[in-house]
Amino acid sequence: MSTGPYLYDDGPEPLHTGTPRPARALILAVLGGTVAVAVGMAVGLPLVKGTADEQAREVSGVFLAALAQDDAETAYGLLCADERARLAPQSVAAAYAPGGTGEVTGATAGEVDGEPVQRVRVRWSDGSTSTLTVVSADGARVCGTTPG
Repeated sequence: MSTGPYLYDDGPEPLHTGTPRPARALILAVLGGTVAVAVGMAVGLPLVKGTADEQAREVSGVFLAALAQDDAETAYGLLCADERARLAPQSVAAAYAPGGTGEVTGATAGEVDGEPVQRVRVRWSDGSTSTLTVVSADGARVCGTTPG
């Protein structure tokens, strides 16, 4: 300790004179809170974004509406990267909407090359049907069609 003239007669007292307490409770509370937030986010995310089935129906509906309104730019933007590389924006309607105006009638889960996909059934205004393949790549994207 230092010696010398003090303003008061007493010397400087140590700032922390009590016995130290372990911070286990604080650490456990922080870790428990982090786990609770992570579980809450995992459970809440489908409620905010919707299930894969709902996302596939939604993107297919927007895709079909864009095709019906001759909005090639929007329809092209909803295609997956492989389909955008294969098609020009002007040829999307010819490749995907041969039967006029389409309406989503259902969706089922499937798998292509080990990757999960949604198969969305579409009924066309001429009475024909087709199936759109929707993948989850940077959001739901249309990535192929099959007749019937």
